[in-house]
Amino acid sequence: MPKDGRKYELVDGQIRVSPAGARHGLVIMKLGGRLQAFIERARSGYVFDSSTGIRLPKGNVRSPDLAFVARGRFKKGVVPKGFIPFAPDLAVEVLSPGDRSRFVLDKVGEYLDAGVRIVWVLDPEERSASIYRSLTAVRTLSEKDALSGEDVLPGFRCRLREIF
Repeated sequence: MPKDGRKYELVDGQIRVSPAGARHGLVIMKLGGRLQAFIERARSGYVFDSSTGIRLPKGNVRSPDLAFVARGRFKKGVVPKGFIPFAPDLAVEVLSPGDRSRFVLDKVGEYLDAGVRIVWVLDPEERSASIYRSLTAVRTLSEKDALSGEDVLPGFRCRLREIF
């Protein structure tokens, strides 16, 4: 991958850049901070940002905006220096103005096929979130609702209006 400070992913043998804007970064930091604080208190695992590559079974390297890996999943409890070699438990994508819906749904499908237990897709423009357990089991939340960690992060809740 190029080392020019931009976010890249390896998809079907092609390197793709996925630039984002300021609001995108702010939403990620607000949610990431809440996830990190919760996970540290619960000692339930690890939160990773979009600079972390995740090697999926079909060979693609994805980097969700945020990812959670439950405690006990890394060999000998050691976080690797390189890419994470398996799918996380939670993947979060925050839409940017330039995102194409097809590419986002491709990512969601790939995450779910690889074993991600839940995918959150946040849309700052619409102030909404889509929660995927499968491509057919989708719930849409408005800014009045709260994200829930469900069985992946039991006890985690975050009102969408707080991060938008």
